[in-house]
Formats: sequence, structure tokens, C-alpha cells
Amino acid sequence: MKHHLTAVIFALAIVSSAVILGNAFWKRSLAQSKISVTGLGETDFISDLIVWDGHFEKQAYSLGEAYTGLEKDRTVVMEYLHTKGIAQEEIVFSAVQSRQNTRADYNAEGRYMGETFLGYILSQNISIESKEVEKVEKIAREITELLNKEIQFYSQAPRYYFTQLADLKIELISKATEDARLRAETIAKNSGSSLGKLITADMGIFQITGQNSGEDYSWGGTFNTSSKAKTASITMKLDYQIK
Repeated sequence: MKHHLTAVIFALAIVSSAVILGNAFWKRSLAQSKISVTGLGETDFISDLIVWDGHFEKQAYSLGEAYTGLEKDRTVVMEYLHTKGIAQEEIVFSAVQSRQNTRADYNAEGRYMGETFLGYILSQNISIESKEVEKVEKIAREITELLNKEIQFYSQAPRYYFTQLADLKIELISKATEDARLRAETIAKNSGSSLGKLITADMGIFQITGQNSGEDYSWGGTFNTSSKAKTASITMKLDYQIK
């Protein structure tokens, strides 16, 4: 009886070992019989939203005089933008900022003697957001006309955005997936195999660069706002079984 029990245990051990080894071999074979490919989805597009910022300022010896002057300049700026076709709801003014204007004084030997108060400088930022991209671009170029009205206006470079970015991203994922699948089919065909089921799919970083700008891709994703004409791209890494 004891010999029979020993034989049964020995047989079970052999079967278990065979199962473990067989499972390991199956997994190894599965890992070796797969194709990993990366597909690219890319498209060019034109921005449909522009954001343009600037600021103007007024200087006077007294705070009240500076504020009165700034209010008059704000009215002139508003009227100017309205004549250029900018609607009221597209214009946003920030809170007024103030600072003292001083001059450092030195004696004949170059020793610092203190500062002289020259008055106050008040400034206010203005931001315009519009889907009429070309119109706002033209205004940004012509804003120096305000100098003829004695307005100290400082303009920043426009920033460009795209309002249909979510839909564009979905389209690019589809393109990248299809590109990866075609690559995998080509590799399988050239190796005398056929493509099996999809094992895994990993999406890469979404990138937006300016067209013909020579910008480098970033590991965290590039999001260009300085160019109106842009290129969007995304990658998809797919693993397929082969059979």
C-alpha cells in the first residue's frame, strides 16, 4: 500500500512539472510569436481662434491725474477697436496696475544718494479673443496707429488655438491605428505568417507643432500657440499575435 501511494505521488509530481513546463513554453512561444508596430497619425490644420494681448499706460505726478488720463486712453482704445470691427464681448480689460516711477541719484563721485520721485505709472492689460483670425491679425499689425492719438500701447504676439481639437485627436488616433495595422500586416506577410488578434494598444503623446517650424517633439507633448498653421500628430503602439 505504501509503495502504491509513493508511486501515485511521484506520478502527480511528474504531471504537475509537465503542466508547469508546458505553460511556460506556451507563454514563451506566445511572446515570440507577436509583432510590435508603431503607427503615426498626422494632419495639418489652420487655427480657428486667436487671442491677442496688449497693454497701455499713463504717467502723471499725482495718482488721480494718472488714473483720469488712463480712463481717457481706455475710451480711445475701445473706440479704435470698435471702428476696426471688434465686438464689446470680445474685449476683456484687466484690473488697473500702479507703480511709482523713481530715478536713482548719484553724486559726482558715483555714490548713491537716494531716489527722486517722478510720479505714478498706471497700466491696464487688454485681451481680445475672436474666431475672426485674419481681422485680429490685421489689427495687431496696425495698432501702432494709436501712437498718433498719443496712446502708449504695447502689443504682444497673437496666440493661435483650434476649437475642434478633441475631434481632431480622435481622427488622428484612428489614422495611427490603421497605419500600425498596415505595417503589422506587411511584416507578417513578408515573414510568411498571417496577422492574429490584437494583444495590446498603447497611445503615444499628442503633439502640435508649427508647420515648417523645425520644432522638436517633447516627451511631455508640444503645444504650439505661436503659429497659425499647425501640424498635429500622435502615435499608436500595437502588439499583434501572428499565426
